[in-house]
Amino acid sequence: MSELSVNHLLGIKQITKEDIQLIFDTTDHFKDVINRPIKKVPSLRDITIANLFFENSTRTRISFELAEKRLSADTINFSASSSSVKKGETLIDTVNNILSMKVDMIVMRHPEPGAAIFLAKHVNSRIINAGDGTHEHPTQALLDSYSIREKLGSIKGKKVLIVGDIIHSRVALSNIYALNMQGAEVCVCGPPTLIPKYIKELGVRVEYDLKKGLAWCDVAMMLRIQLERQNEKLFPSLREYAMLYGLNKNLLDSLKKEIIVMHPGPINRGVEITSDVADSKHAIILDQVENGVAIRMAILYLLASKIERA
Repeated sequence: MSELSVNHLLGIKQITKEDIQLIFDTTDHFKDVINRPIKKVPSLRDITIANLFFENSTRTRISFELAEKRLSADTINFSASSSSVKKGETLIDTVNNILSMKVDMIVMRHPEPGAAIFLAKHVNSRIINAGDGTHEHPTQALLDSYSIREKLGSIKGKKVLIVGDIIHSRVALSNIYALNMQGAEVCVCGPPTLIPKYIKELGVRVEYDLKKGLAWCDVAMMLRIQLERQNEKLFPSLREYAMLYGLNKNLLDSLKKEIIVMHPGPINRGVEITSDVADSKHAIILDQVENGVAIRMAILYLLASKIERA
Protein backbone atom coordinates (compact mmCIF):
# COMPACT_ATOMS: atom_id res chain seq x y z
CA MET A 1 0.00 0.00 0.00
CA SER A 2 1.53 3.29 -1.13
CA GLU A 3 -1.28 5.77 -0.49
CA LEU A 4 -3.92 6.49 2.12
CA SER A 5 -7.45 5.15 1.61
CA VAL A 6 -8.86 8.61 2.54
CA ASN A 7 -8.51 12.12 1.10
CA HIS A 8 -8.72 13.82 4.51
CA LEU A 9 -7.72 12.94 8.08
CA LEU A 10 -11.00 13.62 9.89
CA GLY A 11 -10.77 10.98 12.61
CA ILE A 12 -9.32 7.56 13.41
CA LYS A 13 -12.78 6.08 12.79
CA GLN A 14 -12.47 6.92 9.07
CA ILE A 15 -9.08 5.25 8.45
CA THR A 16 -7.90 1.65 8.28
CA LYS A 17 -5.23 -0.40 10.01
CA GLU A 18 -3.28 -0.31 6.73
CA ASP A 19 -3.46 3.49 6.72
CA ILE A 20 -1.96 3.55 10.22
CA GLN A 21 0.88 1.25 9.12
CA LEU A 22 1.61 3.46 6.09
CA ILE A 23 1.65 6.57 8.31
CA PHE A 24 4.06 4.84 10.72
CA ASP A 25 6.37 3.67 7.90
CA THR A 26 6.45 7.22 6.51
CA THR A 27 7.02 8.62 10.02
CA ASP A 28 10.09 6.38 10.41
CA HIS A 29 11.57 8.14 7.37
CA PHE A 30 10.75 11.65 8.66
CA LYS A 31 12.07 10.78 12.13
CA ASP A 32 15.46 10.31 10.46
CA VAL A 33 15.04 13.66 8.67
CA ILE A 34 14.35 15.69 11.83
CA ASN A 35 17.38 14.17 13.55
CA ARG A 36 19.76 15.22 10.74
CA PRO A 37 21.87 18.41 10.93
CA ILE A 38 19.77 19.86 8.06
CA LYS A 39 16.20 19.13 9.11
CA LYS A 40 14.41 20.37 5.97
CA VAL A 41 13.24 18.55 2.82
CA PRO A 42 11.57 20.11 -0.25
CA SER A 43 8.68 17.58 -0.33
CA LEU A 44 5.86 20.18 -0.10
CA ARG A 45 7.62 23.13 -1.71
CA ASP A 46 4.66 23.96 -3.99
CA ILE A 47 1.92 23.32 -1.37
CA THR A 48 0.12 26.04 0.60
CA ILE A 49 -1.33 25.08 3.98
CA ALA A 50 -3.69 27.12 6.17
CA ASN A 51 -3.66 26.48 9.91
CA LEU A 52 -7.13 27.42 11.19
CA PHE A 53 -7.35 27.40 14.96
CA PHE A 54 -10.78 28.39 16.28
CA GLU A 55 -9.76 27.16 19.73
CA ASN A 56 -6.66 27.88 21.80
CA SER A 57 -3.72 25.58 21.17
CA THR A 58 0.02 25.78 21.73
CA ARG A 59 1.55 22.32 21.34
CA THR A 60 -0.56 21.05 18.42
CA ARG A 61 -0.33 24.34 16.48
CA ILE A 62 3.45 24.64 16.93
CA SER A 63 3.91 20.95 16.04
CA PHE A 64 1.95 21.36 12.79
CA GLU A 65 3.73 24.63 11.91
CA LEU A 66 7.13 23.01 12.49
CA ALA A 67 6.13 19.94 10.44
CA GLU A 68 5.03 22.21 7.56
CA LYS A 69 8.27 24.22 7.69
CA ARG A 70 10.37 21.02 7.75
CA LEU A 71 8.55 19.99 4.52
CA SER A 72 9.12 23.45 2.92
CA ALA A 73 5.38 24.24 2.59
CA ASP A 74 4.02 27.79 2.44
CA THR A 75 1.82 28.41 5.48
CA ILE A 76 -0.94 30.78 6.56
CA ASN A 77 -1.75 30.96 10.26
CA PHE A 78 -5.26 31.95 11.26
CA SER A 79 -6.49 32.59 14.78
CA ALA A 80 -10.23 33.02 15.37
CA SER A 81 -9.64 35.34 18.32
CA SER A 82 -8.22 38.01 15.99
CA SER A 83 -10.43 37.39 12.94
CA SER A 84 -13.79 38.24 11.38
CA VAL A 85 -15.26 35.21 13.16
CA LYS A 86 -15.58 37.58 16.10
CA LYS A 87 -17.78 39.76 13.88
CA GLY A 88 -20.12 36.88 13.03
CA GLU A 89 -18.52 35.42 9.90
CA THR A 90 -19.46 31.75 9.36
CA LEU A 91 -17.00 28.86 9.16
CA ILE A 92 -17.74 28.31 5.44
CA ASP A 93 -17.23 32.00 4.60
CA THR A 94 -13.96 32.11 6.52
CA VAL A 95 -12.66 28.98 4.79
CA ASN A 96 -13.84 30.01 1.31
CA ASN A 97 -12.06 33.34 1.71
CA ILE A 98 -8.87 31.48 2.58
CA LEU A 99 -9.36 28.97 -0.25
CA SER A 100 -9.75 31.83 -2.74
CA MET A 101 -6.11 32.52 -1.94
CA LYS A 102 -5.37 29.09 -3.49
CA VAL A 103 -4.82 27.03 -0.34
CA ASP A 104 -4.22 23.30 -0.89
CA MET A 105 -4.62 21.96 2.64
CA ILE A 106 -6.33 23.05 5.85
CA VAL A 107 -5.33 22.04 9.38
CA MET A 108 -8.25 22.91 11.63
CA ARG A 109 -9.03 22.89 15.33
CA HIS A 110 -12.60 23.78 16.23
CA PRO A 111 -14.69 23.68 19.44
CA GLU A 112 -17.65 22.01 17.68
CA PRO A 113 -17.66 18.19 17.24
CA GLY A 114 -17.89 17.28 13.55
CA ALA A 115 -16.60 20.65 12.27
CA ALA A 116 -13.84 19.01 10.19
CA ILE A 117 -16.29 16.52 8.66
CA PHE A 118 -18.67 19.37 7.80
CA LEU A 119 -15.83 21.30 6.19
CA ALA A 120 -14.64 18.35 4.10
CA LYS A 121 -18.11 18.14 2.51
CA HIS A 122 -18.14 21.80 1.51
CA VAL A 123 -14.66 22.79 0.38
CA ASN A 124 -12.30 21.43 -2.25
CA SER A 125 -9.20 21.13 -0.09
CA ARG A 126 -7.50 18.42 1.95
CA ILE A 127 -8.60 18.69 5.61
CA ILE A 128 -6.68 17.55 8.70
CA ASN A 129 -8.62 17.52 11.95
CA ALA A 130 -6.42 18.98 14.71
CA GLY A 131 -9.17 18.43 17.29
CA ASP A 132 -12.92 19.04 17.07
CA GLY A 133 -14.64 19.63 20.41
CA THR A 134 -15.01 16.44 22.45
CA HIS A 135 -15.06 14.31 19.27
CA GLU A 136 -11.61 13.32 17.91
CA HIS A 137 -7.94 14.31 17.83
CA PRO A 138 -6.52 11.82 15.31
CA THR A 139 -2.93 13.07 15.03
CA GLN A 140 -2.53 12.87 18.84
CA ALA A 141 -3.74 9.24 18.87
CA LEU A 142 -1.38 8.36 16.01
CA LEU A 143 1.66 9.89 17.72
CA ASP A 144 0.66 8.12 20.96
CA SER A 145 0.45 4.74 19.20
CA TYR A 146 3.73 5.40 17.40
CA SER A 147 5.41 6.27 20.72
CA ILE A 148 4.14 3.04 22.35
CA ARG A 149 5.31 0.99 19.36
CA GLU A 150 8.72 2.70 19.48
CA LYS A 151 9.12 1.90 23.19
CA LEU A 152 7.56 -1.59 23.40
CA GLY A 153 8.18 -2.93 19.88
CA SER A 154 4.51 -3.42 19.01
CA ILE A 155 1.01 -2.46 20.11
CA LYS A 156 -0.77 -5.78 19.61
CA GLY A 157 -1.54 -7.41 22.97
CA LYS A 158 -0.34 -4.45 25.04
CA LYS A 159 -2.53 -3.24 27.92
CA VAL A 160 -3.19 0.50 27.90
CA LEU A 161 -4.86 2.32 30.79
CA ILE A 162 -6.36 5.75 29.98
CA VAL A 163 -6.92 7.73 33.19
CA GLY A 164 -8.89 10.90 33.80
CA ASP A 165 -11.57 13.02 32.16
CA ILE A 166 -12.71 10.44 29.60
CA ILE A 167 -16.11 12.00 28.94
CA HIS A 168 -14.70 15.30 27.65
CA SER A 169 -11.56 13.91 26.00
CA ARG A 170 -11.18 13.75 22.22
CA VAL A 171 -7.71 12.28 22.88
CA ALA A 172 -9.26 9.34 24.77
CA LEU A 173 -11.80 8.59 22.02
CA SER A 174 -9.25 8.71 19.19
CA ASN A 175 -6.83 6.57 21.22
CA ILE A 176 -9.53 3.96 21.94
CA TYR A 177 -10.27 3.66 18.20
CA ALA A 178 -6.56 3.52 17.24
CA LEU A 179 -5.45 1.11 19.97
CA ASN A 180 -8.39 -1.27 19.42
CA MET A 181 -7.68 -1.32 15.68
CA GLN A 182 -4.07 -2.33 16.35
CA GLY A 183 -4.95 -5.14 18.78
CA ALA A 184 -4.24 -3.51 22.14
CA GLU A 185 -6.39 -4.02 25.23
CA VAL A 186 -7.78 -0.74 26.55
CA CYS A 187 -9.13 0.14 29.99
CA VAL A 188 -10.42 3.55 31.09
CA CYS A 189 -10.16 4.75 34.67
CA GLY A 190 -11.57 7.72 36.55
CA PRO A 191 -14.48 8.89 38.72
CA PRO A 192 -17.86 7.48 37.53
CA THR A 193 -18.99 11.04 36.65
CA LEU A 194 -16.12 11.34 34.13
CA ILE A 195 -16.72 7.99 32.40
CA PRO A 196 -19.33 8.03 29.58
CA LYS A 197 -22.24 5.58 29.92
CA TYR A 198 -21.65 4.18 26.40
CA ILE A 199 -17.92 3.50 26.88
CA LYS A 200 -18.13 -0.33 27.14
CA GLU A 201 -19.79 -0.39 23.70
CA LEU A 202 -16.41 0.72 22.31
CA GLY A 203 -14.84 -2.55 23.50
CA VAL A 204 -12.97 -1.19 26.52
CA ARG A 205 -12.85 -2.17 30.17
CA VAL A 206 -13.76 0.24 32.98
CA GLU A 207 -11.88 0.47 36.29
CA TYR A 208 -12.61 2.94 39.09
CA ASP A 209 -9.61 2.00 41.25
CA LEU A 210 -6.38 3.54 39.92
CA LYS A 211 -4.08 1.13 41.76
CA LYS A 212 -5.84 -1.92 40.23
CA GLY A 213 -5.67 -0.31 36.80
CA LEU A 214 -1.95 0.37 37.13
CA ALA A 215 -1.31 -3.22 38.29
CA TRP A 216 -3.06 -4.43 35.10
CA CYS A 217 -1.48 -2.14 32.48
CA ASP A 218 1.74 -1.87 30.45
CA VAL A 219 1.09 1.78 29.61
CA ALA A 220 -0.64 4.49 31.67
CA MET A 221 -1.94 7.45 29.66
CA MET A 222 -2.79 10.29 32.05
CA LEU A 223 -5.27 12.93 30.89
CA ARG A 224 -5.84 16.37 32.34
CA ILE A 225 -9.15 17.48 33.83
CA GLN A 226 -10.82 19.68 31.22
CA LEU A 227 -12.48 22.21 33.49
CA GLU A 228 -13.17 24.49 30.49
CA ARG A 229 -15.59 21.88 29.04
CA GLN A 230 -17.45 21.15 32.28
CA ASN A 231 -20.75 22.95 32.84
CA GLU A 232 -21.32 21.35 36.25
CA LYS A 233 -19.19 20.16 39.15
CA LEU A 234 -18.40 16.49 38.47
CA PHE A 235 -16.16 15.81 41.51
CA PRO A 236 -15.66 17.52 44.90
CA SER A 237 -12.27 19.19 44.31
CA LEU A 238 -9.00 18.93 42.36
CA ARG A 239 -7.29 17.99 45.65
CA GLU A 240 -9.60 15.00 46.12
CA TYR A 241 -9.23 14.02 42.45
CA ALA A 242 -5.42 14.09 42.83
CA MET A 243 -5.63 11.87 45.93
CA LEU A 244 -7.73 9.22 44.16
CA TYR A 245 -6.62 9.43 40.51
CA GLY A 246 -3.33 11.31 40.50
CA LEU A 247 -0.20 9.33 39.59
CA ASN A 248 2.65 9.87 42.05
CA LYS A 249 6.07 8.30 42.64
CA ASN A 250 4.92 6.21 45.65
CA LEU A 251 2.16 4.62 43.58
CA LEU A 252 4.55 3.94 40.71
CA ASP A 253 7.18 2.45 43.04
CA SER A 254 4.58 0.19 44.69
CA LEU A 255 3.99 -1.67 41.39
CA LYS A 256 5.88 -4.91 40.97
CA LYS A 257 6.76 -4.05 37.37
CA GLU A 258 7.83 -1.18 35.10
CA ILE A 259 5.17 0.69 33.16
CA ILE A 260 5.34 3.50 30.62
CA VAL A 261 3.73 6.81 31.55
CA MET A 262 2.29 9.08 28.85
CA HIS A 263 0.52 12.44 28.79
CA PRO A 264 -0.82 14.37 25.77
CA GLY A 265 -0.28 17.72 27.55
CA PRO A 266 -0.72 20.28 28.82
CA ILE A 267 0.20 18.74 32.18
CA ASN A 268 -1.46 19.93 35.37
CA ARG A 269 1.42 18.99 37.66
CA GLY A 270 0.21 17.89 41.07
CA VAL A 271 -3.27 17.00 39.78
CA GLU A 272 -3.23 14.05 37.35
CA ILE A 273 0.51 13.55 37.62
CA THR A 274 3.26 14.73 39.98
CA SER A 275 6.49 16.34 38.78
CA ASP A 276 8.64 13.43 40.00
CA VAL A 277 6.65 11.09 37.73
CA ALA A 278 6.45 13.46 34.75
CA ASP A 279 10.24 13.92 34.85
CA SER A 280 11.08 10.27 35.61
CA LYS A 281 12.55 7.55 33.37
CA HIS A 282 9.07 5.97 33.17
CA ALA A 283 7.64 8.97 31.31
CA ILE A 284 7.90 9.25 27.51
CA ILE A 285 6.14 12.63 27.37
CA LEU A 286 9.00 14.40 25.54
CA ASP A 287 9.26 11.47 23.09
CA GLN A 288 5.57 12.04 22.31
CA VAL A 289 6.32 15.69 21.50
CA GLU A 290 9.20 14.78 19.15
CA ASN A 291 7.19 12.03 17.49
CA GLY A 292 4.31 14.48 17.01
CA VAL A 293 6.32 16.51 14.50
CA ALA A 294 7.36 13.41 12.51
CA ILE A 295 3.80 11.95 12.53
CA ARG A 296 2.36 15.26 11.29
CA MET A 297 5.04 15.48 8.58
CA ALA A 298 4.02 12.00 7.42
CA ILE A 299 0.30 12.85 7.34
CA LEU A 300 0.86 16.15 5.49
CA TYR A 301 3.12 14.41 2.97
CA LEU A 302 0.71 11.51 2.34
CA LEU A 303 -2.36 13.75 1.97
CA ALA A 304 -0.48 16.22 -0.27
CA SER A 305 0.18 13.37 -2.70
CA LYS A 306 -3.61 13.12 -3.19
CA ILE A 307 -4.09 16.75 -4.17
CA GLU A 308 -5.47 16.93 -7.70
CA ARG A 309 -3.46 19.25 -9.89
CA ALA A 310 -5.24 21.10 -12.70
